[in-house]
Parts: sequence; structure tokens; C-alpha cells
Amino acid sequence: MTNSIADFKKADVILLTGSNSTENYPVIALNMKKAIIENKTKLIVVDPREIEMVKYAEIWLRPKPGTDVVWLNGMMYVIIEENLYDASYVAERTENFMAMKETVMKYNPEFVERLTGIPSEDLKKAARIYAQAQKGSIAYAMGITQHAFGTDNVKSIANLAMLCGNVGIEGGGVNPLRGQNNVQGACDMGALPNVFPGYQSVSEQKNVKKFEEAWGIKLSTKPGLAVTDMWAAVLNEELKGMYIMGENPVVSDPNLKHVKATLKKLDFLVVQDIFMTETAKLAHVVLPAASFAEKDGTFTNTERRVQRVRQGIEPIGDSRPDWEIICSLSEKMGTPMNYNHSEEIMEEIASLVPSYGGIHYERLKNHGLQWPCPSWEHPGTPYLHNAEFTRGKGLFQSVEFILPNELPNKEYPFLLSTGRELYHYNSGTMTRKVKGLHAISPEVIAEIHPSDAEKKGIENKNIVKIVSRRGEIKARVSITKRSPEGTVFIPFHFGEMAVNLLTNDALDPVARIPEFKVCAVRIEQV
Repeated sequence: MTNSIADFKKADVILLTGSNSTENYPVIALNMKKAIIENKTKLIVVDPREIEMVKYAEIWLRPKPGTDVVWLNGMMYVIIEENLYDASYVAERTENFMAMKETVMKYNPEFVERLTGIPSEDLKKAARIYAQAQKGSIAYAMGITQHAFGTDNVKSIANLAMLCGNVGIEGGGVNPLRGQNNVQGACDMGALPNVFPGYQSVSEQKNVKKFEEAWGIKLSTKPGLAVTDMWAAVLNEELKGMYIMGENPVVSDPNLKHVKATLKKLDFLVVQDIFMTETAKLAHVVLPAASFAEKDGTFTNTERRVQRVRQGIEPIGDSRPDWEIICSLSEKMGTPMNYNHSEEIMEEIASLVPSYGGIHYERLKNHGLQWPCPSWEHPGTPYLHNAEFTRGKGLFQSVEFILPNELPNKEYPFLLSTGRELYHYNSGTMTRKVKGLHAISPEVIAEIHPSDAEKKGIENKNIVKIVSRRGEIKARVSITKRSPEGTVFIPFHFGEMAVNLLTNDALDPVARIPEFKVCAVRIEQV
């Protein structure tokens, strides 16, 4: 997030898209609700599903799945056409405006209505609400990114925010809501194929030299593979071993038949996790890791806040903290890592990662610190790009609409979208072991619109078969207008009937994220 969670209360308008926040990010949703109720912040919701936040919205736009670039360009068309944009901000702090303008001026409201289904007058109203606000915040999540061209969606969001001068101000910003408790921290620490910790490129010789000197070992300058590219590498026999930590791809990755077949082809699979997951059952070696309650360390949350984690109980059984397991393995492989406590690792991070330079355990006693925090004296950074962008001027991108990889046809007439529900988390590794949560949500449910159910002769709570080009599952039906006509929504938490047997593994060419949110299916009576 460019801004802080508390900034939602300072916004005059929040544009929420691709995020069912009350179920996926309930703490953030609570902040949004307080802003709306107490501070009269206006809310624009853009989502194909009728999520709970619609009840709090000034206006709800319901686009067809996979058409986000169209409505985003359409909003910018209205803002430019009606001269509602921040001309001084655009002139002083951005570049490439005219090229972007030339693109978006093709997306007039009538054209947008034909492609997205959003009434042209509603699009205009939403554009005016956002553009006329002094402080406008955009919040989005995986409903925006999990597409074959999700990067284009994010670029368009950045265009819209810069167009209205909403980046680099309190109460504004471009705010992706990260889906797991330390996913931001994992990326910060270099758990990406092309960077060292702190997003320092492995291709730049100065970075390589810096980390070689710090770690006393020779390092490669060749970027690694994105996790979604590893499956093809295994099948091509370019990759023969895999070490999976805290991830359950046998449930969470798309096209699961393909994933399972790939994992079984490996010469050696190691899984490090806190429970025996579906993926761990395929491993040659399982390393039992300690949970958050059994170790000391830090997590970095969605607003870039680094927070202390303190051990509450002793590690259960043979489990050990992840860093201890990694250090022991490294020593056996000939490269000693001589850390005695997680604090020593944090000190090394501060010495090697400029944005974490002032972050030390001694300073994390209460509320944590938001990076960039480059020195001991620095208070942390509640919002980014205040004076200028990292690259100097913000770059407008010209983004054209590209169709989703897979669309409905006669054989597969419905669009399937996947997501989460309130009572379970990701692949259900933890939440599905809780009796109370299991009692509330014991099985996979498929949301189907009443008109589609009537055409298919399906009644509420019937069991149906959902079939795609890649597989099939059975699910109990919930007939509801929450999901639009022609679509099916299924949560992905249920490994015994995993919806990702159906999903498409087409990848975004830049981010390498799969297209979880759009694939073609048919519904059959059982």
C-alpha cells in the first residue's frame, strides 16, 4: 500500500474494486465502514458480485468479469472530457500524459457500457465522485490482479490515481490489500526470483558484490523462475527438486491435475509446514515448522508496517522455527549461517536493506514501523511518494483492453470465478481444523444466479457437477443474486473438492500470476 490503513478514515472517497473486504480483510473493512459512517467518506464499489460493502456504497458498478481496463479507461475518459483532472499535478509530477489520453479517449461511456454492462450514466457519476474529491483512495485486491492481464489492470489504477493527483497525499494512494499476514515481508526479504532483499536486482553487479561480501559466498546474476513457471521447467526436466515452505499448491494453484502430475515427477520434494498438507503428503521429506505462536521474529503487513512476533509457547513436538531449519540445512550443505537468535537476522537486514535501515527490535516494542525507515532516527513512512516518485516523475501507461484468455461458448456457457469466504483461509490448512468454523462452513458451495438455476432446473442446495476443459468437481448450490447472471462463484479452500481442478493456468506475461478469476465452465445435474 502506498498509504496506511488509518488513511481510509482521512479519505473523502474510497474506490474499492476486486476485493470482498468484509470477508477477506475484515479489519480493513471495519476502517472503511468507520470512515463512511463517522466521517461521511463516500464509497464507490466496482465488483461483479454484490459484496457486503455495496450496502455502504454511494454507487455500485457491476462490470462483466475481466473488463476492468475498459471501465477504468472509461472513468478517465469522463474525467478528462469534463476537465475534472488535476492539471497542475499532471504537469508537474507526471509524464506521458498525452499518449495515455489518446488511448483512453477511445473509451467513451457508451462504448464502455457495451463491453462491461455498466450503464453510461453510472460510469459518469462514479468518475465525477472520485475526481471531485480532495482525497481519493483506491483499494484493490486479487479480483484485479488474478487475470491473464492483471498487470494492465494495476497500471490503469495507477493512471487513474495520478490523473486526479491522489498519489503522494495523506488519505489517497494506490492500495493493494495483501492477502496473507507476511506476504509483504516475504517479498521485501527477496522471496522473488529476480531480486535480493529490498528489491535489489540480482542482475546489477553492485548488488551482487554487496551481498557476496556480506554473506561470504559467490552468487549468481541469473534471475530464477517464478513459481508458476516452475511447473513447465519440471516437465521439461530442467528442474528436478523443489523445496516448498508454507505453501499448499496442490489446493491453491490452478489446473491442479497438472500441478499434481508435476510434483510426482520431481526426483526430490521437500515440504516445510506446520501441518501435513495435501502437498506435504506427496513429499519425500517433511520438515515440521513452528507456528507464529512458537517463535520470535517480525511480520510486515499490508501497510508496510514491520511488527514484532513474540514466542508464546514452546515449539510442539519436533517443530522448529523456519530460520533454524534453514540454517541447519545450509550448514550441512557447506555454508554455515551463524545466527543465534532472530534478532541477529533483523540486524543483518537493517545493514543490507536501505528501506529497513532503521528497523531494530528495540524500536518495535509497541506499534511497529512502516518502511522506508532508513535510519535509527527516522519515524517511518505513513505514505509514499510525498515529494516525488521513486523514478522521479510518475509515468502514465497507455493500456488497451485485452480479452480474457478463456471465454464462454456453447460447450462451456458459464464464467467461473474463485475467491475466499469469511470462515476459511486460503487452502484451509489451519481454519478447516477448527470445529466451530467447520460447523459453519463444512463444504464447497457454488453460487449460481436464480435465472441460471431456473434454466437448468436446479434447486437450492442441489448437488451439481461443474466442468471445465481441465477437470470437474461436485458442489452444493447456493441460488443467489450475489453473483451475476451467467457466472458461478466458488471458494477455493476445500482440498477434497478443489475448485482449482477447473481453473485456467494462463499467466500474466509480466507478473506470472494465473487467471483465477475467469474461466469457462458448464453446469450439469447430478
